[in-house]
Amino acid sequence: MDKHTKSSSLKQSHKQFQSSVLACQASTDTHDTSFRKDDLPAHGVSEVIVGVLGGGQLGRMLCQAASEMAIKVMVLDPLANCPASAIAYDHMVGSFDDSATVQEFAKRCGVLTVEIEHVDAATMEKLEQQGVDCQPKASTIRIIQDKYLQKVHFSGHGIPLPDFVQIDDLEGAKRAGDLFGYPLMLKSKRLAYDGRGNAVAKSEEELSSAVNALGGFDRGLYVEKWTPFVKELAVIVARGRDNSISCYPVVETIHKENICHIVKAPAAIPWKIRKLATDVAHKAVSSLEGAGVFAVELFLTKDGQILLNEVAPRPHNSGHHTIEACYTSQFEQHLRAVLGLPLGDPSMKTPAAIMYNLLGEDEGEPGFHLAHQLIGRALNIQGASVHWYDKPEMLEARLKSMLKEEGSESRTAVTPRVGIIMGSDSDLPIMKDAAKILTMFGVPHEVRIVSAHRTPEMMFSYALSAQDQGIQIIIAGAGGAAHLPGMVASLTPLPVIGVPVRASALDGMDSLLSIVQMPRGVPVATVAINNATNAGLLAVRMLGVGDADLLARMSQYQEDTRDDVMKKAEKLQTDGWETYLNP
Repeated sequence: MDKHTKSSSLKQSHKQFQSSVLACQASTDTHDTSFRKDDLPAHGVSEVIVGVLGGGQLGRMLCQAASEMAIKVMVLDPLANCPASAIAYDHMVGSFDDSATVQEFAKRCGVLTVEIEHVDAATMEKLEQQGVDCQPKASTIRIIQDKYLQKVHFSGHGIPLPDFVQIDDLEGAKRAGDLFGYPLMLKSKRLAYDGRGNAVAKSEEELSSAVNALGGFDRGLYVEKWTPFVKELAVIVARGRDNSISCYPVVETIHKENICHIVKAPAAIPWKIRKLATDVAHKAVSSLEGAGVFAVELFLTKDGQILLNEVAPRPHNSGHHTIEACYTSQFEQHLRAVLGLPLGDPSMKTPAAIMYNLLGEDEGEPGFHLAHQLIGRALNIQGASVHWYDKPEMLEARLKSMLKEEGSESRTAVTPRVGIIMGSDSDLPIMKDAAKILTMFGVPHEVRIVSAHRTPEMMFSYALSAQDQGIQIIIAGAGGAAHLPGMVASLTPLPVIGVPVRASALDGMDSLLSIVQMPRGVPVATVAINNATNAGLLAVRMLGVGDADLLARMSQYQEDTRDDVMKKAEKLQTDGWETYLNP
C-alpha cells in the first residue's frame, strides 16, 4: 500500500475516456486458446489486446489505467488470486518463466509486455522470431536480467557507473578488494532485486561469508566499488515505438530494508543535477531496444557526479506518485508506448508529491485491521490518495510505524502557499491587509516576523527552506533599505513581492526606491506604499496561473468590484452629490 500526498488545489483529471472495468475469473486451462465468450469489441483507444507477463501490483495498476481507455489487458501469473486478477480482462494461471505456458499465452495477445523482468527471455526471443510483438524487446530483457551484463552494456555506451569487475573465485574477490578497497559490494548477476543478491564485505576476512551468503561463485558473482552517495535518485523514462523519448521529473528515493520506502517528487537538487540525471537516464534507455516505461535508478555522489545504479524495463515503485501527481501516469504511459500511441505529458500537475510505500510482515486479520485504520486516517488528509495492492501477504508490522503518531484523532494539515513576513510587529497593521485578501480567496498562508537585521539567521533559514515547506510566493514588508525582501529574494528561487511600508522620516519613498533599485539577478516585485492589499491580489493572480479555481475567483472579484463601482456611479447620478455625501 502506498500513500501519495500532494496539493489538492491543483488536482486535475487527465482521464480522457470512461468505461467500466472489465474483469473475469482466472483461467487455469493453458491449452484453451479461445478468447472469452463475451469477447466484444471494446471500442477503446486501441483494439489490440495487451498481454502482461506477471499479475502483481504493477500489473494491477496497468489494468486500472487500461480500463480508463477501454484497453484490454490479459495477465499471466501463477497465483489464481494475484493482485491483477480481479480487474484484468483475462487472467491465465501459469508460470511466466515457463516456455510452453508463455508461448500459449502469447497466442491470445496482440502485444506482449512485462511487469517483472524475471521472465523467460529465450522464449521471448523465439516468439519474436515467430512474429510476436514483444515490447520491450527480448534483447533488453536479457540485458536487464543479468546485472553484470547490464553493467557491461551501459559501460560500453559511455554511461557513468561505479567501477565493477567479475569474480570467479576467492582470489579474484581479494584482488577486487585490493583494487577497490573496503567496504566492498558483492552482487549476484541474476535474480537480484529489492536488495536480494547483494552482500557487503567490510574487510578481506568477510569475503568468504559474503560469497556464501550469495550462494557461492557458481551462481555468478561480480564486485562493485562502494559508492558513498549522498542521495539516490530515479527517473521514469518512456520510449515510444518510434524511438521517441519522454522523461518524467527526477525524484529522490529513500529505501528501507532495500525496498523503496519514500519517493519525493521532484527531487530537491540543483537544476544542473536534475539535467545531468535526466541526460544519463535518457542515454541509458536510448541504448536499449523496444518500447515501454523504464525506471532508471541513479546515485548522486558528494562531488556532484551522477552514476547509474540499475534499470528496470517496466513501471516501478519510484513512479507510483505519477498516478495523481502527473498529467500522464507511468502506467498509462507504458500502455501508450507498447501500443504505439502518442506518449503523454510526463510533467507534474502539482508543485510536489510524496509517495509512502507501506509493506507488512505478519499475516492475518490484525494486519488488515491496522491497514484500514491507516486508510481512514489518510483519507482525512487533504490531497492524499491511498492505493491498496491487494497482495495476499499484505501484513501488519510496518503498519504500526504509521500508527505511532501522537493522538488518534484525524487531523487535516494545510500547507501554506504564501508566506507573509515582516521585520517588526509595527508592520502588521499594514501587512494584515495581504492576509485578509488571501483569506478571502481561500489561499493558505502564514504570517511571520523575520527581521533581516535583528534575526538574520532566522531570515536565512526561512528563505532557504521556504520552497521545501511548500511555500510558493513570499510577501515581504520593506523598511527603509528594503533589506528583507532583497535578501530573501537573493536566497530563494520563489517570487518575492515587496511591500514598501511608510516610516516616520521619508513616507515610504525610501523603501519603494530601494526595491526598484535591486541589483540585476535579484528581482523583487512591488506595489504602492502601504498597499499590502495589492500584494495579496498579485499573489493570488500568480497562483492562478496554475490554478483554474483561483483564476475564476479572481475574475469574479473583478466583476464584483466593477458592479460595486457601477452601483455607486448610479447612486451618485440619481441622488446628486450632496445627498450622496450626506445620506
